[in-house]
Amino acid sequence: MAEAGQHRAAEDEPDNSPEDPTGGLLRRRRISWAAGGVVVALLVAGAAVTTTMLRGPDGSTPADRSGTNTTGALTAPTPTPTPPPSPTPEPGADLRGPLNLLLVGVDTRVSEPAWEPHADAVLIMQVSRELDRAYLFSLPRDLVVDIPPFAKAKFPGQQTKLTHAMSHGSKTNGGKGEPNTAQGLELVEATVSRYTGINKWDASAVLTFGGFDDLVDALGGIDLYVDQRVVSQHRQPNGKHRPGNTNGDGYVGPQMVYEKGDRHLTGWQALDYARQRHTTGGDYARQRHQQQLIKAIVAKVVSEELARDPDRLDQVLRTMGEALTFSGRNQRVIDFAFALSGLRPEAITLVGLPGASVGSGGSYRGEQLTQVGTRFLTELRAGRADAYLAANPELVVTR
Repeated sequence: MAEAGQHRAAEDEPDNSPEDPTGGLLRRRRISWAAGGVVVALLVAGAAVTTTMLRGPDGSTPADRSGTNTTGALTAPTPTPTPPPSPTPEPGADLRGPLNLLLVGVDTRVSEPAWEPHADAVLIMQVSRELDRAYLFSLPRDLVVDIPPFAKAKFPGQQTKLTHAMSHGSKTNGGKGEPNTAQGLELVEATVSRYTGINKWDASAVLTFGGFDDLVDALGGIDLYVDQRVVSQHRQPNGKHRPGNTNGDGYVGPQMVYEKGDRHLTGWQALDYARQRHTTGGDYARQRHQQQLIKAIVAKVVSEELARDPDRLDQVLRTMGEALTFSGRNQRVIDFAFALSGLRPEAITLVGLPGASVGSGGSYRGEQLTQVGTRFLTELRAGRADAYLAANPELVVTR
Protein backbone atom coordinates (compact mmCIF):
# COMPACT_ATOMS: atom_id res chain seq x y z
CA MET A 1 0.00 0.00 0.00
CA ALA A 2 1.28 3.46 -0.77
CA GLU A 3 0.72 6.97 0.40
CA ALA A 4 -2.17 8.83 -1.17
CA GLY A 5 -1.22 11.10 -4.01
CA GLN A 6 -4.28 13.32 -4.10
CA HIS A 7 -6.26 15.24 -1.50
CA ARG A 8 -9.17 17.65 -1.53
CA ALA A 9 -8.08 21.19 -2.14
CA ALA A 10 -10.46 22.35 0.56
CA GLU A 11 -8.57 20.28 3.12
CA ASP A 12 -5.20 21.74 2.11
CA GLU A 13 -5.52 24.93 4.06
CA PRO A 14 -3.38 26.10 6.98
CA ASP A 15 -4.51 26.24 10.57
CA ASN A 16 -4.21 29.93 11.32
CA SER A 17 -5.32 29.65 14.93
CA PRO A 18 -3.40 32.46 16.63
CA GLU A 19 -2.48 31.43 20.17
CA ASP A 20 0.18 29.00 21.31
CA PRO A 21 0.35 27.59 24.86
CA THR A 22 2.57 30.51 25.99
CA GLY A 23 0.15 33.16 24.77
CA GLY A 24 2.36 34.19 21.85
CA LEU A 25 1.20 34.60 18.28
CA LEU A 26 2.27 31.76 16.02
CA ARG A 27 1.17 30.74 12.57
CA ARG A 28 0.12 27.13 13.11
CA ARG A 29 0.05 24.59 10.35
CA ARG A 30 -3.12 22.66 10.01
CA ILE A 31 -3.29 19.69 12.40
CA SER A 32 -4.98 16.62 11.07
CA TRP A 33 -6.23 14.05 13.56
CA ALA A 34 -4.56 10.74 14.15
CA ALA A 35 -5.87 9.05 11.09
CA GLY A 36 -3.14 6.45 11.49
CA GLY A 37 -5.22 4.97 14.25
CA VAL A 38 -7.76 3.82 11.72
CA VAL A 39 -5.25 1.11 10.86
CA VAL A 40 -6.30 -0.60 14.07
CA ALA A 41 -9.83 -0.74 12.70
CA LEU A 42 -8.44 -1.89 9.36
CA LEU A 43 -6.58 -4.79 10.96
CA VAL A 44 -9.44 -5.85 13.22
CA ALA A 45 -12.01 -5.46 10.47
CA GLY A 46 -9.87 -7.46 8.10
CA ALA A 47 -10.42 -10.50 10.26
CA ALA A 48 -14.17 -10.25 9.84
CA VAL A 49 -13.91 -9.64 6.12
CA THR A 50 -11.38 -12.32 5.28
CA THR A 51 -12.90 -14.95 7.54
CA THR A 52 -16.29 -14.39 5.95
CA MET A 53 -14.93 -14.39 2.42
CA LEU A 54 -12.91 -17.57 2.95
CA ARG A 55 -15.82 -19.52 4.39
CA GLY A 56 -17.98 -21.60 2.13
CA PRO A 57 -21.79 -21.40 1.88
CA ASP A 58 -22.03 -23.96 4.68
CA GLY A 59 -19.68 -22.00 6.92
CA SER A 60 -16.73 -24.30 6.31
CA THR A 61 -13.20 -23.02 5.96
CA PRO A 62 -10.63 -24.08 3.37
CA ALA A 63 -9.08 -26.30 6.06
CA ASP A 64 -12.47 -27.94 6.65
CA ARG A 65 -12.97 -28.51 2.97
CA SER A 66 -9.53 -30.07 2.57
CA GLY A 67 -10.45 -32.96 4.90
CA THR A 68 -12.43 -36.11 4.36
CA ASN A 69 -16.03 -36.50 3.24
CA THR A 70 -18.37 -35.85 6.19
CA THR A 71 -21.75 -36.16 4.48
CA GLY A 72 -22.13 -39.89 5.18
CA ALA A 73 -22.40 -40.73 1.46
CA LEU A 74 -20.62 -43.85 0.26
CA THR A 75 -17.63 -43.27 -1.94
CA ALA A 76 -15.72 -45.74 -4.08
CA PRO A 77 -12.51 -46.98 -2.49
CA THR A 78 -9.31 -45.86 -4.06
CA PRO A 79 -6.71 -48.44 -4.98
CA THR A 80 -3.89 -46.48 -3.31
CA PRO A 81 -5.11 -44.44 -0.35
CA THR A 82 -3.29 -41.17 0.15
CA PRO A 83 -3.38 -39.01 3.26
CA PRO A 84 -5.53 -35.88 3.08
CA PRO A 85 -3.62 -32.67 2.39
CA SER A 86 -2.42 -30.79 5.41
CA PRO A 87 -4.73 -27.92 6.36
CA THR A 88 -3.46 -24.56 5.16
CA PRO A 89 -2.48 -22.40 8.15
CA GLU A 90 -4.60 -19.30 8.62
CA PRO A 91 -2.92 -15.99 7.82
CA GLY A 92 -0.96 -14.66 10.75
CA ALA A 93 -0.87 -18.03 12.49
CA ASP A 94 2.74 -17.38 13.52
CA LEU A 95 2.05 -13.96 15.08
CA ARG A 96 2.43 -13.99 18.85
CA GLY A 97 1.84 -11.29 21.42
CA PRO A 98 2.60 -8.96 22.85
CA LEU A 99 2.52 -6.82 19.72
CA ASN A 100 3.60 -3.20 19.47
CA LEU A 101 1.87 -1.16 16.76
CA LEU A 102 2.89 2.37 15.82
CA LEU A 103 0.21 4.52 14.18
CA VAL A 104 1.04 7.87 12.60
CA GLY A 105 -1.31 10.45 11.14
CA VAL A 106 0.23 12.70 8.50
CA ASP A 107 -1.01 15.87 6.84
CA THR A 108 0.36 15.81 3.28
CA ARG A 109 -0.44 18.78 1.07
CA VAL A 110 0.17 18.20 -2.60
CA SER A 111 -1.07 21.72 -3.34
CA GLU A 112 2.04 23.17 -1.65
CA PRO A 113 5.24 22.05 -3.42
CA ALA A 114 7.44 23.04 -0.47
CA TRP A 115 5.25 21.29 2.11
CA GLU A 116 6.89 18.57 4.14
CA PRO A 117 4.88 15.79 5.82
CA HIS A 118 4.67 16.05 9.59
CA ALA A 119 3.71 13.44 12.17
CA ASP A 120 0.65 15.33 13.28
CA ALA A 121 -0.42 12.50 15.57
CA VAL A 122 1.51 9.56 16.98
CA LEU A 123 -0.31 6.70 18.68
CA ILE A 124 0.96 3.46 20.15
CA MET A 125 -1.04 0.30 20.67
CA GLN A 126 0.31 -2.60 22.65
CA VAL A 127 -1.66 -5.82 22.28
CA SER A 128 -1.48 -8.45 25.02
CA ARG A 129 0.34 -11.76 24.79
CA GLU A 130 -3.02 -13.48 24.23
CA LEU A 131 -3.92 -10.91 21.53
CA ASP A 132 -7.28 -10.23 23.21
CA ARG A 133 -6.56 -6.97 25.09
CA ALA A 134 -4.75 -3.76 24.20
CA TYR A 135 -3.61 -0.36 25.48
CA LEU A 136 -3.88 2.64 23.17
CA PHE A 137 -2.17 5.93 23.99
CA SER A 138 -0.83 9.02 22.26
CA LEU A 139 2.37 11.02 22.37
CA PRO A 140 2.02 14.79 21.94
CA ARG A 141 2.99 15.95 18.48
CA ASP A 142 4.99 18.76 20.12
CA LEU A 143 6.77 16.41 22.54
CA VAL A 144 10.41 17.51 22.87
CA VAL A 145 12.51 14.49 21.94
CA ASP A 146 15.96 13.56 20.71
CA ILE A 147 15.58 12.67 17.03
CA PRO A 148 18.55 10.41 16.18
CA PRO A 149 20.80 10.79 13.13
CA PHE A 150 19.34 9.28 9.97
CA ALA A 151 21.75 8.61 7.13
CA LYS A 152 19.11 7.98 4.46
CA ALA A 153 17.95 11.59 4.73
CA LYS A 154 21.39 12.96 5.65
CA PHE A 155 19.92 14.15 8.94
CA PRO A 156 22.51 14.73 11.71
CA GLY A 157 20.11 14.41 14.63
CA GLN A 158 18.46 17.11 16.72
CA GLN A 159 16.49 17.74 19.89
CA THR A 160 13.17 19.12 18.69
CA LYS A 161 9.46 18.33 18.48
CA LEU A 162 8.38 14.79 17.67
CA THR A 163 6.29 16.00 14.73
CA HIS A 164 9.47 16.93 12.85
CA ALA A 165 10.78 13.37 12.79
CA MET A 166 8.59 12.62 9.78
CA SER A 167 9.62 15.73 7.85
CA HIS A 168 13.35 15.25 8.53
CA GLY A 169 13.24 11.54 7.75
CA SER A 170 11.23 11.86 4.55
CA LYS A 171 13.73 14.10 2.77
CA THR A 172 15.22 12.75 -0.46
CA ASN A 173 17.92 14.08 -2.74
CA GLY A 174 19.14 16.51 -0.13
CA GLY A 175 15.66 17.88 0.41
CA LYS A 176 15.09 18.60 -3.28
CA GLY A 177 13.26 15.39 -4.11
CA GLU A 178 9.71 14.23 -3.44
CA PRO A 179 9.23 13.47 0.28
CA ASN A 180 9.22 9.74 1.00
CA THR A 181 6.67 8.99 3.73
CA ALA A 182 7.77 5.37 4.16
CA GLN A 183 11.32 6.55 4.75
CA GLY A 184 10.08 9.20 7.18
CA LEU A 185 8.24 6.50 9.09
CA GLU A 186 11.58 4.80 9.77
CA LEU A 187 12.85 7.88 11.60
CA VAL A 188 9.59 8.24 13.52
CA GLU A 189 9.97 4.62 14.63
CA ALA A 190 13.54 5.20 15.79
CA THR A 191 12.59 8.42 17.59
CA VAL A 192 9.62 6.91 19.42
CA SER A 193 11.71 3.87 20.35
CA ARG A 194 14.39 6.08 21.83
CA TYR A 195 11.83 7.99 23.89
CA THR A 196 9.60 5.14 25.05
CA GLY A 197 12.10 2.30 25.28
CA ILE A 198 9.89 0.18 23.01
CA ASN A 199 12.55 -1.19 20.69
CA LYS A 200 10.49 -3.55 18.56
CA TRP A 201 7.62 -2.51 16.28
CA ASP A 202 5.65 -5.43 14.92
CA ALA A 203 3.78 -3.15 12.52
CA SER A 204 3.78 0.53 11.71
CA ALA A 205 1.44 2.55 9.56
CA VAL A 206 0.99 6.05 8.25
CA LEU A 207 -2.39 7.28 7.12
CA THR A 208 -3.05 10.63 5.50
CA PHE A 209 -6.25 12.43 6.38
CA GLY A 210 -7.44 12.61 2.77
CA GLY A 211 -9.57 9.48 2.85
CA PHE A 212 -10.57 9.53 6.49
CA ASP A 213 -13.97 11.16 6.13
CA ASP A 214 -14.74 8.83 3.22
CA LEU A 215 -13.95 5.88 5.48
CA VAL A 216 -16.34 7.07 8.19
CA ASP A 217 -19.02 7.77 5.61
CA ALA A 218 -18.50 4.30 4.12
CA LEU A 219 -19.22 2.96 7.60
CA GLY A 220 -22.44 4.94 7.75
CA GLY A 221 -20.97 7.32 10.33
CA ILE A 222 -19.92 6.51 13.87
CA ASP A 223 -21.53 6.80 17.30
CA LEU A 224 -19.46 8.68 19.84
CA TYR A 225 -19.87 10.25 23.28
CA VAL A 226 -18.72 13.88 23.00
CA ASP A 227 -17.23 14.48 26.46
CA GLN A 228 -17.18 18.28 26.33
CA ARG A 229 -18.57 21.12 24.23
CA VAL A 230 -16.28 21.68 21.25
CA VAL A 231 -16.51 24.67 18.91
CA SER A 232 -14.92 24.15 15.50
CA GLN A 233 -12.29 26.58 14.31
CA HIS A 234 -12.52 25.31 10.74
CA ARG A 235 -16.04 24.27 9.73
CA GLN A 236 -19.43 25.88 9.42
CA PRO A 237 -22.56 24.03 10.62
CA ASN A 238 -23.24 22.96 7.02
CA GLY A 239 -19.79 21.38 6.72
CA LYS A 240 -18.26 24.05 4.50
CA HIS A 241 -14.91 25.48 5.47
CA ARG A 242 -14.92 28.78 7.28
CA PRO A 243 -13.29 31.51 5.17
CA GLY A 244 -9.97 32.87 6.33
CA ASN A 245 -9.80 36.24 7.98
CA THR A 246 -8.74 38.98 5.58
CA ASN A 247 -5.84 39.85 7.85
CA GLY A 248 -4.58 36.28 7.55
CA ASP A 249 -5.24 35.50 11.21
CA GLY A 250 -7.72 32.70 11.87
CA TYR A 251 -11.17 32.27 10.36
CA VAL A 252 -14.47 34.09 10.31
CA GLY A 253 -18.14 33.17 10.03
CA PRO A 254 -20.51 30.72 11.77
CA GLN A 255 -18.98 27.74 13.53
CA MET A 256 -19.96 24.10 13.86
CA VAL A 257 -20.55 23.18 17.51
CA TYR A 258 -20.34 19.67 18.99
CA GLU A 259 -22.44 19.58 22.13
CA LYS A 260 -21.71 17.20 24.99
CA GLY A 261 -23.55 13.89 24.84
CA ASP A 262 -24.04 10.84 22.65
CA ARG A 263 -23.67 11.87 19.00
CA HIS A 264 -23.70 10.32 15.56
CA LEU A 265 -20.93 11.84 13.43
CA THR A 266 -20.50 11.81 9.67
CA GLY A 267 -17.09 11.71 8.05
CA TRP A 268 -16.38 15.43 7.94
CA GLN A 269 -17.77 15.89 11.45
CA ALA A 270 -15.58 13.13 12.89
CA LEU A 271 -12.46 14.55 11.23
CA ASP A 272 -13.33 18.09 12.31
CA TYR A 273 -14.20 17.17 15.89
CA ALA A 274 -10.99 15.23 16.43
CA ARG A 275 -8.67 17.96 15.15
CA GLN A 276 -9.85 20.73 17.48
CA ARG A 277 -7.24 21.76 20.02
CA HIS A 278 -8.54 25.22 20.99
CA THR A 279 -10.80 23.81 23.66
CA THR A 280 -10.63 22.88 27.32
CA GLY A 281 -7.59 20.64 27.71
CA GLY A 282 -5.92 21.81 24.50
CA ASP A 283 -3.88 19.22 22.62
CA TYR A 284 -4.31 16.65 25.40
CA ALA A 285 -8.08 16.79 24.95
CA ARG A 286 -7.55 16.39 21.22
CA GLN A 287 -5.44 13.28 21.83
CA ARG A 288 -8.24 11.86 23.97
CA HIS A 289 -10.82 12.58 21.30
CA GLN A 290 -8.64 10.92 18.68
CA GLN A 291 -8.41 7.77 20.76
CA GLN A 292 -12.16 7.75 21.39
CA LEU A 293 -12.74 8.07 17.67
CA ILE A 294 -10.46 5.14 16.89
CA LYS A 295 -12.32 2.99 19.36
CA ALA A 296 -15.65 4.06 17.86
CA ILE A 297 -14.45 3.12 14.38
CA VAL A 298 -13.26 -0.28 15.60
CA ALA A 299 -16.63 -0.84 17.25
CA LYS A 300 -18.46 0.00 14.02
CA VAL A 301 -16.22 -2.09 11.80
CA VAL A 302 -16.52 -5.23 13.89
CA SER A 303 -20.23 -4.84 14.58
CA GLU A 304 -22.51 -7.73 13.70
CA GLU A 305 -24.16 -5.72 10.98
CA LEU A 306 -20.93 -5.31 9.04
CA ALA A 307 -19.77 -8.85 9.70
CA ARG A 308 -22.87 -10.10 7.87
CA ASP A 309 -22.04 -7.99 4.83
CA PRO A 310 -18.62 -8.99 3.43
CA ASP A 311 -19.09 -6.97 0.24
CA ARG A 312 -19.61 -3.79 2.21
CA LEU A 313 -16.69 -4.57 4.50
CA ASP A 314 -14.45 -5.15 1.54
CA GLN A 315 -15.53 -1.79 0.12
CA VAL A 316 -14.77 -0.09 3.43
CA LEU A 317 -11.29 -1.58 3.57
CA ARG A 318 -10.56 -0.58 0.00
CA THR A 319 -11.25 3.08 0.79
CA MET A 320 -8.01 3.13 2.76
CA GLY A 321 -5.81 1.59 0.07
CA GLU A 322 -4.28 4.70 -1.48
CA ALA A 323 -4.00 6.63 1.77
CA LEU A 324 -2.13 3.98 3.75
CA THR A 325 1.58 3.29 4.10
CA PHE A 326 2.02 0.02 5.97
CA SER A 327 5.11 -1.78 7.27
CA GLY A 328 4.47 -5.23 8.72
CA ARG A 329 7.97 -6.71 9.00
CA ASN A 330 7.24 -9.35 6.34
CA GLN A 331 3.68 -9.78 7.64
CA ARG A 332 0.68 -8.61 5.61
CA VAL A 333 -2.32 -6.62 6.75
CA ILE A 334 -4.39 -9.79 6.41
CA ASP A 335 -2.00 -11.59 8.79
CA PHE A 336 -2.57 -9.01 11.51
CA ALA A 337 -6.28 -9.04 10.72
CA PHE A 338 -6.57 -12.72 11.55
CA ALA A 339 -4.24 -12.47 14.54
CA LEU A 340 -6.31 -9.64 16.04
CA SER A 341 -9.69 -11.22 15.36
CA GLY A 342 -10.22 -11.75 19.09
CA LEU A 343 -9.60 -8.11 20.01
CA ARG A 344 -12.93 -6.49 20.79
CA PRO A 345 -13.51 -2.72 21.18
CA GLU A 346 -14.36 -3.05 24.87
CA ALA A 347 -10.98 -4.72 25.45
CA ILE A 348 -9.07 -1.65 24.21
CA THR A 349 -8.02 0.54 27.16
CA LEU A 350 -7.50 4.18 26.24
CA VAL A 351 -4.74 5.84 28.24
CA GLY A 352 -4.24 9.60 28.48
CA LEU A 353 -0.67 10.54 29.37
CA PRO A 354 -0.47 13.91 31.16
CA GLY A 355 2.06 16.52 30.14
CA ALA A 356 2.94 20.19 30.32
CA SER A 357 4.45 22.94 28.19
CA VAL A 358 8.15 23.68 28.33
CA GLY A 359 9.86 26.86 27.25
CA SER A 360 13.09 28.78 27.21
CA GLY A 361 13.35 32.50 27.78
CA GLY A 362 9.60 32.91 27.55
CA SER A 363 9.34 31.12 24.20
CA TYR A 364 7.42 27.89 23.71
CA ARG A 365 9.62 24.87 22.96
CA GLY A 366 7.09 22.08 23.12
CA GLU A 367 5.62 19.55 25.53
CA GLN A 368 6.96 17.06 28.04
CA LEU A 369 5.17 14.23 29.83
CA THR A 370 4.86 14.41 33.60
CA GLN A 371 6.53 11.84 35.82
CA VAL A 372 3.21 9.98 36.04
CA GLY A 373 3.09 9.81 32.25
CA THR A 374 6.66 8.65 31.72
CA ARG A 375 6.30 6.07 34.52
CA PHE A 376 3.45 4.46 32.58
CA LEU A 377 5.89 3.76 29.75
CA THR A 378 8.25 2.04 32.21
CA GLU A 379 5.47 -0.08 33.67
CA LEU A 380 4.16 -0.96 30.22
CA ARG A 381 7.55 -2.28 29.15
CA ALA A 382 7.77 -4.30 32.35
CA GLY A 383 4.32 -5.85 31.86
CA ARG A 384 2.86 -4.06 34.90
CA ALA A 385 0.51 -1.63 33.12
CA ASP A 386 -2.64 -3.09 34.70
CA ALA A 387 -1.37 -2.55 38.22
CA TYR A 388 -0.11 0.94 37.42
CA LEU A 389 -3.42 2.02 35.91
CA ALA A 390 -5.27 0.58 38.90
CA ALA A 391 -3.11 2.81 41.11
CA ASN A 392 -3.55 5.78 38.75
CA PRO A 393 -7.13 5.48 37.46
CA GLU A 394 -7.13 9.09 36.27
CA LEU A 395 -5.03 7.96 33.30
CA VAL A 396 -7.80 5.73 31.95
CA VAL A 397 -10.15 7.36 29.43
CA THR A 398 -13.50 5.86 30.29
CA ARG A 399 -15.65 7.17 27.44
